[in-house]
Amino acid sequence: MKEDNIIQSKSYAFAVRIVKVYQYLSSEKKEFVLSKQLLRCGTSIGANVEEAIGGQSSKDFFAKLTIAYKEARETHYWIRLLKDTHFLSLEQSESLLNDVTEILKIIGSIQKTIRNKS
Repeated sequence: MKEDNIIQSKSYAFAVRIVKVYQYLSSEKKEFVLSKQLLRCGTSIGANVEEAIGGQSSKDFFAKLTIAYKEARETHYWIRLLKDTHFLSLEQSESLLNDVTEILKIIGSIQKTIRNKS
């Protein structure tokens, strides 16, 4: 992979945002269960992207990228749930949803490219 890897940088920046959202939810809103789920899957996206980059084969790369995609889908779910239960404002959630949707599109595009090469 090249140094200016867009999914690597975006998933890392998103993980930083998720950690900050978790800190906000646990300290300001006193919400610990849903926020922990969000923290787990939201930071896992970037971790799996990193694992994919270090994959031993193209099959390994694709498998780890698929896990990152699934974690992003789960993150999307938790953000919506936190919004609909009023732990996150519409503005907070829309910003996070936009970011995770962009990550999903990028990962989906990479997966499609890999499938088309096979």
